[in-house]
Amino acid sequence: MPDLSRITCIEDLRVVARRRVPRMFYDYADSGAWTEGTYRANEDDFRKIKLRQRVAVNMEGRSTRSTMIGQEVAMPVAIAPTGMTGMQHADGEILGARAAKAFGIPFTLSTMSICSLEDIAAATGNHPFWFQLYVMKDRDFIERLIDRAKAANCSALQLTLDLQVLGQRHKDIKNGLTAPPKPTIANLINLATKPRWCMGMLGTQRRSFGNIVGHAKNVGDLSSLSSWTAEQFDPTLSWADVEWIKKRWGGKLILKGIMDVEDARLAASSGADALIVSNHGGRQLDGAQSSIEALPAIVEAVGTEIEVWMDGGIRSGQDVLKARALGARGVLIGRAFLYALGAYGEAGVTRALQILHKELDITMAFCGRTQIDEVDSSILLPGTF
Repeated sequence: MPDLSRITCIEDLRVVARRRVPRMFYDYADSGAWTEGTYRANEDDFRKIKLRQRVAVNMEGRSTRSTMIGQEVAMPVAIAPTGMTGMQHADGEILGARAAKAFGIPFTLSTMSICSLEDIAAATGNHPFWFQLYVMKDRDFIERLIDRAKAANCSALQLTLDLQVLGQRHKDIKNGLTAPPKPTIANLINLATKPRWCMGMLGTQRRSFGNIVGHAKNVGDLSSLSSWTAEQFDPTLSWADVEWIKKRWGGKLILKGIMDVEDARLAASSGADALIVSNHGGRQLDGAQSSIEALPAIVEAVGTEIEVWMDGGIRSGQDVLKARALGARGVLIGRAFLYALGAYGEAGVTRALQILHKELDITMAFCGRTQIDEVDSSILLPGTF
């Protein structure tokens, strides 16, 4: 295990990841749609929220332990589903799942992961994890994917609702994003500067979309995969599909991609167990609200009917605390996780979780609270949120 004691914040991990991860995959993680305005707002709007510092308060016996949909967590943080995670670091999803298991928080596997459902189950001793589902036109494939998630001991299904059509990310187009990267001159030159990443990839067979290749009809090799994904995301997705998936799954259901109060009410009435206030990390509708700005109205509208979580812009434990203060039962981390993974693999993810936890714990104490479940908006300075 490398000594990461001098890695003191998520930004440190981002800087190392940018150096170690091939350009197309670093850019895939660290980019937003069009002008990237919403992507930047997700972070910037957290900075506007100010905390109230309290003194002469007994700070002993602090605990960040909580629950998310009934599952005990070491802190109210889960690892978000991120596509192509195994291209940030060889076997990336496996490493992330192991780190999450050891730390005591949930890990979510994306449909568009490099490592498969079965890979994660085998590597974690069949430890429960969450699975994120995209709605495809091929309903038979979806049914089999749900059955595979059940067999892999997934304890919750996270249905993403905001990717019926794909937002344009300029960097992905310019880089010619593929998994694995095509052997163009530009790519080969860039890969030559990333020996650690290349050695890792040479040591694994997991270099494509493990949940899809060999499982979806007419997808037997990489050449047919890109066209399949372009054709399969279903623009006709409706709340009727949510009801169908809920019945087919039969377990805990989380709805991801809610940004509007009206949609939040529909999510609550669907019978789902949680919703995630999320703009897909600013990767879909550029010009939309930041997630933290949208959160309070949604909590006020449905917070007593369904667990409300959020993601987008979480880069510190202070951000976790601010989200909790504004009513989020929990948060999910995407980029913070990917930076850590790309920088140092499993050890990096563990270090990121340690950093977030320490920042959360200490900030909570300075705000005069010792239990995360006692945190509310009274820790925030009025007029800043």
